[in-house]
Amino acid sequence: MLADMMNKERRKKKIEKLIAYATKLAGTPYKYGATMNEAPHYFDCSGFVKYVFAHVGATLPRSTLLQAAYAGRKVRVMRNLLPGDLIFYRSIRGHYNPKHPGGIGHVVLYLGGGKAIHAWSKVIKDYPVRIEEGSVRVQTLRQIIPLEKKLVIIKRII
Repeated sequence: MLADMMNKERRKKKIEKLIAYATKLAGTPYKYGATMNEAPHYFDCSGFVKYVFAHVGATLPRSTLLQAAYAGRKVRVMRNLLPGDLIFYRSIRGHYNPKHPGGIGHVVLYLGGGKAIHAWSKVIKDYPVRIEEGSVRVQTLRQIIPLEKKLVIIKRII
């Protein structure tokens, strides 16, 4: 019982450190396909979560698809969501594999209180060259995951 209490306290401190670090990066410009060498100056969604989890000693794969497939453990229902959990859903762009045949297009880090942080963008111009603008930002889950976007999986890393 004492060991369980100590583990919960360690987890809580690690999540607090994760969230504090992630929120300090709010405003960092978005760049689709940003490499880890470009962090912390640019992020895409999966690079952002990989980077902030590394800050607390957790190693994640680079892509949303691999993060969803192989990192952490599955959280079965949205009501069990805890700060520090990752939420994956379908988006305009998606990546597919046999584990997630419907595809995964985006990942956000849940902060608690109905809010999450993510590296986000919107298309400014689509032709002849696609131009996007965005940044790391804190939003409510309702703002981030509109009803038309499908939740794919929730993962608990820490």
